[in-house]
Amino acid sequence: MEIAKQPTLAQILKDSNYKLTQFSDSQISKLEESITLRETRGKYVPFITCLVRRKEVQLKPEEAVRQLYLMVLHEEYGYSYERMEIEYAVSFGREKKRADIVVFDKQDARAVFIMVELKKPKLKDGKEQLKSYCNATGAPIGIWSNGESISYYNRRDPNYFKDIPDIPKATEKLTDILTERWTIDDLIENDKLSKERKSLKDQVKEMEDEVLANAGVDVFEEIFQLIFTKLYDELESTRNKSRYLEFRNYGETETELKQKMQALFEKAKEKWEGVFTESSKITLTPSHLAICVSSLEKIKLFNSNLDVVDEAFEYLINKDSKGEKGQYFTPRFVIDMCVKMMDPKADETVIDTAAGSCGFPVHSIFHVWEKQLKAKGLSKSHLFTAEEKLPEQTDYVQNKVFAIDFDEKAVRVARTLNLIAGDGQTNVLHMNTLDYDRWDNNYNDKDWYDVYGNGWKNIRKHLANPKPKTVTIEEERNGKIYVKEKEIYECRDFQFDVLMANPPFAGDIKESRILAKYDLGKKPNGKYQTKVGRDILFIERNLDFLKPGGRMAVVLPQGRFNNSSDKAIRDYIAERCRILAVVGLHGNVFKPHTGTKTSVLFVQKWDDTLCPKVEDYPIFFATMQESSKDNSGEKIFVRKKDFPNAQPSKSSELLEGSEQVAEPIDNYDSTPSNLEEYLLDSHGHLVVKHDLFNHDGLTKDGIAEAFLEFAKKEKLSFVGKP
Repeated sequence: MEIAKQPTLAQILKDSNYKLTQFSDSQISKLEESITLRETRGKYVPFITCLVRRKEVQLKPEEAVRQLYLMVLHEEYGYSYERMEIEYAVSFGREKKRADIVVFDKQDARAVFIMVELKKPKLKDGKEQLKSYCNATGAPIGIWSNGESISYYNRRDPNYFKDIPDIPKATEKLTDILTERWTIDDLIENDKLSKERKSLKDQVKEMEDEVLANAGVDVFEEIFQLIFTKLYDELESTRNKSRYLEFRNYGETETELKQKMQALFEKAKEKWEGVFTESSKITLTPSHLAICVSSLEKIKLFNSNLDVVDEAFEYLINKDSKGEKGQYFTPRFVIDMCVKMMDPKADETVIDTAAGSCGFPVHSIFHVWEKQLKAKGLSKSHLFTAEEKLPEQTDYVQNKVFAIDFDEKAVRVARTLNLIAGDGQTNVLHMNTLDYDRWDNNYNDKDWYDVYGNGWKNIRKHLANPKPKTVTIEEERNGKIYVKEKEIYECRDFQFDVLMANPPFAGDIKESRILAKYDLGKKPNGKYQTKVGRDILFIERNLDFLKPGGRMAVVLPQGRFNNSSDKAIRDYIAERCRILAVVGLHGNVFKPHTGTKTSVLFVQKWDDTLCPKVEDYPIFFATMQESSKDNSGEKIFVRKKDFPNAQPSKSSELLEGSEQVAEPIDNYDSTPSNLEEYLLDSHGHLVVKHDLFNHDGLTKDGIAEAFLEFAKKEKLSFVGKP
């Protein structure tokens, strides 16, 4: 047999689609010099020793390009051959496919950092196969090459691969070579919620279904941590427009991304204390976290009214436990009606005794803040909730706004929203409003006091009797009796100006110890009942929070106004207050949670100066006609044809001539697909179709405006004052 001549790589690749043009002459020569010929079935076949496998393999066209690219990765980018693997098995269910080259992560030897695909000479075929391999392994970098053309990709999420100019060297991170950085303005421009017409709640549901359901974690806790962290990131960049957002994958590996997110979470915890413990960590795996970050990074959480996060938090808080207590989040348009009718002032204190996610206090804050801006000749923008506040705005939140709730998750959400508004301080307390005799168990507990101590000191200032009494108690420890002194506050009566609440309806209080504290716990004969509806006790408790002349809006079941058996309750209220108004809400307002028919009761406590007692007086009655939601609980929005003369609002709360920036649609459960048919307000929000109040001059005057006219005519003490 004639001895074969050593072939060149050009000859080996002659009839294939692979080329050599991207490789250097020295690399080509080095590989050609390592070729050996072996006789196989009467022919001489070229072989080389694989740079990674350290064994002889036949040098086919694809193998030639692969060996050359191994040289490139090693010589030009500095990756050791020990970090590489050839024919790496990628699992697709029961099927396994082989990837040409993988480079493993420097920090996690099991994680794929770079995936290289050479099998498909055509870009379209090769890219699709490369994407499937990257998705299956979580590799952040993909490379396709046929020896002539080469493409680099950064995998951002399963549906998005971004072209990148190069790959990092072994001594670099991907972030070192990428120039892309987002500011808050970039986020506003590319907000996913407006572009895809989704809500954050929809996005959270997708994350639950696709990632978190099988992640073995507390879904509420993990998403809460991520939203908390992203809120901090957006706030910092809103107040420093040149700062780059950090809640974004700029090309980090999954391990690097988790380290960055944890560091950002730590900064958020430091700024907003008392929501998470010092030891709280993000427990999602790096791969699960990377998908979640990808899902949230293009979503703008801050807008003009916090509805984006509010709806997501409402969904996250365990609906079953809330439903068992008959406690549902109050729709924000109902809250706004109450706030407009009660009209809290900057020098008045406000409290919600069954706060949930703190809708009444937060919207009271917005109401007062807008007045404070107007007094300065300023207007609110579409990033109203994130911007730096005036000193008097921060002072109002820190000293005048209070909230209490017994649900620990709701309290943490409420604290988050109030900490943002109060620049790191809040008066949201985790306590049982009805069982006030045992509040001392809270404020004498070090762990509770570490979190809520500042709020407790502030709320104490509004006690009718703010001075404590010292009592001596005995404790038994290890068979011995110890005597110690304990400070006790009389926590029944307070001196708040305004109280707005939606107390839980369902369930009865049966503990005789609690019932004995309340007049409404008694029967007409003076004996105590065996059980009393929770909302009934809340009526009495809420009145105890009000100073003489203080006013209250409280959501109650319609039956309390109609049932003959509840006459004693109505008499109790009338004896202590002037009944200002009763507004009947539509039966769909609290759907899909419940179809319970409700009304809002508005009262003012009798006072010689602010509300002198009279025997006969007019009461404002109104019933909501527009349902605001359909029978399934989806919001109904105002169409342009409903108000053909409406123009994008120069809101009555905003100054003429102030610059208005339209904000993306980002705050509703189900944004209509035919958006052009719907009316938007000056901040780009859809307008819920109701008749409770005039929405920024776009819709007709409603119940709130009619009440304020009634209140002026009746010369009620709180109407018409700044």
